[in-house]
Amino acid sequence: MSDKVIISCAVTGSVHTPTMSPYLPLTPDQIAEQAIEAAQAGAAILHLHARDPSDGRPTPDPAVFDQFVPRIKAATDAVINITTGGSTRMTLDERLAYPLRAQPEMCSLNMGSMNFSIHPVARKISEWQHAWEQPYVEGMEDLIFRNTFRDIKHILRVLGDECGTRFEFECYDVGHLYNLAHFVDEGLVRGPLFIQNIFGILGGLGPDPENLVTMRSTADRLFGRDGYRFSVLGAGRHQMPLLTMAAVMGGNVRVGLEDSLYLGRGQLARSCAEQVRKIRRILEELSLEVATPDEAREMLGLKGREAVAF
Repeated sequence: MSDKVIISCAVTGSVHTPTMSPYLPLTPDQIAEQAIEAAQAGAAILHLHARDPSDGRPTPDPAVFDQFVPRIKAATDAVINITTGGSTRMTLDERLAYPLRAQPEMCSLNMGSMNFSIHPVARKISEWQHAWEQPYVEGMEDLIFRNTFRDIKHILRVLGDECGTRFEFECYDVGHLYNLAHFVDEGLVRGPLFIQNIFGILGGLGPDPENLVTMRSTADRLFGRDGYRFSVLGAGRHQMPLLTMAAVMGGNVRVGLEDSLYLGRGQLARSCAEQVRKIRRILEELSLEVATPDEAREMLGLKGREAVAF
C-alpha cells in the first residue's frame, strides 16, 4: 500500500471565473456531478469549494455547501476534503464556517500568508460574463491571502483537536515547510503528514522541476523520508508534467479544474474526471497503482467517513 498513489481532485476552487471556461462547475448540481464522476474515475480525495449558483462567485455559505457535500458522500466513498482557504476576500470566520459545521475527515490548510494572484490573466480577456469577474481577478494584485501563525494555530485547534479533522498542508514555498515544522516541534501537528506542494502560482514557487526536488529534499531534512507523504499540484499547463515527475519520485498527485482548466495544449478539460483519467493512465503506464479511498484513509490516518457531521 505504501507504494500506491493517492489521486486528489480539486473540483472548482475560488481562483478561476466562469468566463475562463464553460466547463468550470459553478452550481451545486454541477459541483456534485463533477465530483462524483471524478471519484468514479479514480480520485480518492475530493477537495471542495462552493460557488454562488447565481453568478459563480466563490462563497463560504454553509447552505450552499449543504446542497452538494452530502450528495457527494451518498454517491461515493471518496474522502471529502473541505477548503479552509476559501478565497483571499474571505475572513477566517467565513472560511471556517462550513468546515466547523461539517467536521470532515480532511481540510486543506495553507501554511502561511502570501501574495496569491492570477491578475495577469485579466489582460487576455476582453469580455466577461459577469460584472464581478474583472475586478475580482485584477484586484488580486493588491490582496494578500492571510494565514498568520495564530490563524493556523486556531485552525489546528478547533478543527484538528476538537473535530478530529486531518489536514492537506498546502505549501507554496520552502518557508511553508519550515512553518509546518514549527507546528510539529510545538506539538500542535502530529503525523502522518500529508504535504501538498504547490508550484506555478504567482506569489509562490515557480513550476521549475528543480523546485520540486528542493521541496522534496527540504521535507526529507525536516520530517524524515518516512515522516510524511508528499503530493504535488502543478498550476495550469504545468499540471501533468510536474505530477508525472512527482509520481516517479514516490509522491501523490492532485488534479482538477481548480488547478488547471486544460487537459492539454490549447484543449480545455471538459470535466475534472478527464484530468483524473489522464493522470491515472500516466500512473498505470509507469506501473504505479492508484490508491482507493479506504487505502488513502489508512495511509493518512483519517477518522473515517462515518465520523463526519454531514
